[in-house]
Amino acid sequence: MKKRVKGRTFSRKAGVRNALIVSVARALIEKEKIMTTEAKAKEVARFVEKLVTKAKKGDLHARRELLVYFDSPIVKKFVETVTPRFQARAGGYTRVVKLGPRNTDGARMAILEFVE
Repeated sequence: MKKRVKGRTFSRKAGVRNALIVSVARALIEKEKIMTTEAKAKEVARFVEKLVTKAKKGDLHARRELLVYFDSPIVKKFVETVTPRFQARAGGYTRVVKLGPRNTDGARMAILEFVE
């Protein structure tokens, strides 16, 4: 019997799937607004929300936790420029805006961005 499992698999094995989520999250942190498929946007939003909560502390431990996923210039930008905007906010740091289907394959597209 199939159980309800949290998260999407994207028809990939765990290592490749995690690398995909981290790379899309890296692009979001660098550009602060990206266009991707709706499923990837929703999954990456879950991942980034947790990272923002950790990074809001801004201490050494939080930076070292982020260094597991990203290199130091991205962690520095994330902790020093992105997360200070969310100090008064308790959650909901990202926004997924749904767009129409992609012309080539009909995949549902979305814009993933940080909330101001």
